[in-house]
Amino acid sequence: MRIGLIGTGRIGSFHASVLARHPEVGSLLVTDRDAARASGVAARTGATAVASVDELVRAGVDALVIASATSAHAELIGRAARAGLPALCEKPIALDLPGTLGALREVDRAGSVLQLGFMRRFDAGYTAARSAVRAGELGRLHTVRATTADPAPPPAAYLPLSGGLFRDCLVHDFDMLRWVTGREVVEVYATGADAGPAIFRAAGDVDTAAALLTLDDGTLATATATRCNGAGYDVRMELAGERDQITVGLDDRTPLTSAEPQGPPAPAKPWPGFLERFAPAYEAEMDAFLGVVRGERANPCDGREALHALRIAEACELSRERRRPVRMTEIAGD
Repeated sequence: MRIGLIGTGRIGSFHASVLARHPEVGSLLVTDRDAARASGVAARTGATAVASVDELVRAGVDALVIASATSAHAELIGRAARAGLPALCEKPIALDLPGTLGALREVDRAGSVLQLGFMRRFDAGYTAARSAVRAGELGRLHTVRATTADPAPPPAAYLPLSGGLFRDCLVHDFDMLRWVTGREVVEVYATGADAGPAIFRAAGDVDTAAALLTLDDGTLATATATRCNGAGYDVRMELAGERDQITVGLDDRTPLTSAEPQGPPAPAKPWPGFLERFAPAYEAEMDAFLGVVRGERANPCDGREALHALRIAEACELSRERRRPVRMTEIAGD
C-alpha cells in the first residue's frame, strides 16, 4: 500500500516509524507545514517528503493518516472524504461539537472510512478488562475509577489550542468508560482547579480536574486528571463489581509508591509519557487501520465513537462552568 502521512510532530514521527517498517506499506509519503521537519522524518524512515497536502493526495495514496495540528483535523477529514480516501485521524475531530458534526457529515455523504485515534482501545490491559466485564467475571459492576496524569504541563502555547483538560486529556477516559463497560453516561458532575502554574489560568483552563459520572445502569464512575504529576505518567482504570475487581495500568513502571511497610517497591523507571506507555497500542491501532484499508476488518473506532466521548467532555465543561450536575440530554447530539 501507498500511505500518506500529514503531520510529522511527535506522534506523526512515531506513526512514520511504524508505517515505514510495516510489511503492508510499500511506500510512505509525508508532509508537514514545517518542510524541514518533514524532510528530517523522511530521511530517518526512508519515506518521501512532499511539499503539500495537495501533492500528497495527487500522488495516488491508498489512505491518509492525519497527525497534524488539531485545528486542521476537520478540514483534512473532509478532504480525505471527498477524495474517497480512508483516513486514520488523531483525536479530536474538532474542538467543538459543530466542527465535529460537520466533518462527520462529510464522511457520511462520501461514504468513506474514518477511524479515530483512541489508542487505548488497542492496549492489552484495557482489552482484557473489557473482556472480563463483558463476560460477567466481576459480577454487577458498581464502581469505576479512571485516572490520567501527565508528569509535566505542556508548552504554554499549546493550552489555548488544546480544548481544555476534559476535551484534550480526559476524553480518552470517557471513551474507555463506554468501551470497557458497554454502558452510556447519563449524567456528569465535574469540577477543576487552576491552583498550579499560572499558564493554566492565563489559558482559561485547569491543571487538575475530577468528574463523577453516572452510567445508564446506575454504575458510578469517577474520572480524574492532572497535568502536574511529577512522579511520572500515570494512566489507570479500576473496575469493581460484586464478585471481583481488577485494574488496568498497574505494573512495575506505574509511578505509584506504597506507604505501607510491606508494600511493593517504588518503580525504578516510571513511565515518562504517553508514547512510551502506549507504544504497543499505537502499533496495534495502525495495524488495525491498514486492515480496514485492505477491507479485511471492520472499523474499530469510527467517528461517531469520538462524538460520544466529546459530548461527555462538553457536559463536564458545562458542569464545571455552572457548578451543577449536567444530564447528557442537555448536550447536542447529531
